[in-house]
Amino acid sequence: MSDIPEEMIATQTMFNGAAGRAFTDALPELAGRYLREWGLRVDGPPMYGMCALVLPVVRASGGPEGSRGGGPGGLPAPLPAGLPGGPPAVLPSGLQDGLPAPLPAGLPGALKLQLLDEESEGEALALRAWGRAGSGTVALLAHDPETGAMLLERLDENRPLSAVPDTREAVGVLGEVLARLVAVPAPQGLRTLADMAARMLTEVPRVLAVLADDEERRLVADCAAALREVAGEPGDRLLHWDLHYDNVLAGRPGTEREHEWVALDPKPLAGDPGFELFPALDNRFEPEEILWRFDALSEALGPGYDRERARAWTLGRVLQNVLWHSRPGTHTLAPDHAEIARRLLGR
Repeated sequence: MSDIPEEMIATQTMFNGAAGRAFTDALPELAGRYLREWGLRVDGPPMYGMCALVLPVVRASGGPEGSRGGGPGGLPAPLPAGLPGGPPAVLPSGLQDGLPAPLPAGLPGALKLQLLDEESEGEALALRAWGRAGSGTVALLAHDPETGAMLLERLDENRPLSAVPDTREAVGVLGEVLARLVAVPAPQGLRTLADMAARMLTEVPRVLAVLADDEERRLVADCAAALREVAGEPGDRLLHWDLHYDNVLAGRPGTEREHEWVALDPKPLAGDPGFELFPALDNRFEPEEILWRFDALSEALGPGYDRERARAWTLGRVLQNVLWHSRPGTHTLAPDHAEIARRLLGR
C-alpha cells in the first residue's frame, strides 16, 4: 500500500513528533512486509485512529496454507487459536522463528500496525491473557514483538457499541464487558497503576500553577486528594484503560460471535477496576447521566466492590486527563472533565 491517511500523519506528528512522522513514513514498507510474510492481501479500505493503521485482510491466493508460526523450541501455534470453538489464544509471534503466520482460509482478518510505546507494548500480552480466560476480546492470531504488528480476527466495524442509540443500553453492555475483563488478573510485565498514580501526583503542582480559576484549582486539588487516598492499594486486575463505546464492536455476521460484543484496542495496565469507568462517562457525554452511568458501572464490578474506591479512582482519571490537557499551556479545564469532577464530588 502507498496511501497513508493525511489525518493519521497529522495526528502522529502532533502527538509523537519526529517519531510519529518516522512511523507514518515507514508504514507502506511495514505493511508490505507483513502482507508478504504472513501471506495476506488487503480486501478493503484502511481504517485508522489516533494510534494505529488497520488493514482488512484475507489470505492471499496461493498463500502458504498450513504454515504455522512458531514459538520457543519450535512449538506450533495454529492460527485459529483464541477463536470461539478453537484452542486457547496462547500465541507466540508469527515471526519469532522466521516462519510466516498466514490467515486461515475463509477467515477475514485485520492487520494492525502501530507505533510501539508505553501504552501499546502490552497489548498482545493482554489479549493473550483475556483469550485464555474467554473474556470477550478480539482474538490475536499473530504478533511480532519487534514492531508491535498484530494480526487480529476481523469484527464488524459497521456495528460499534457507539451506534446503539439508547445510551443506557450501551452503558449496560459496557458494564458486562468491563466485568469480564477485570475478572482476569494482570500478567507480569505490564505497566502498573501504582507507577502511573505516583507520576500523576508529582505533576499536580505544575497544573495548579497554570490554572487561572480558583474553583478549578480546588477541583483539581480534590481529585488529587482522592487519588492519594487509594494510591497505596493500586490493585492487580488486568485493565483495558480505554474502554469506550467505539472500542467495543459486534462480531462479524455469520460467525459464532455475531451476537457478541467484543472489546478491542486495549492500552493495558495492572490495577484497580475503578480506574476503568471514566471513558464511559466522558464519551457520549451527557451531564445528567454522569452519576447514573457511574453507579451502573460500579455495580457491574460486583457487590463486593467499594463504590467509594471507584469514585476515588475515577477522580484520579479526571486528574490524568487534566494533566494531559494542560501540557499545551491551556489555563482552564475541559468543561466535561470539570463537570464529571463536580458531580462525583457532590457539587
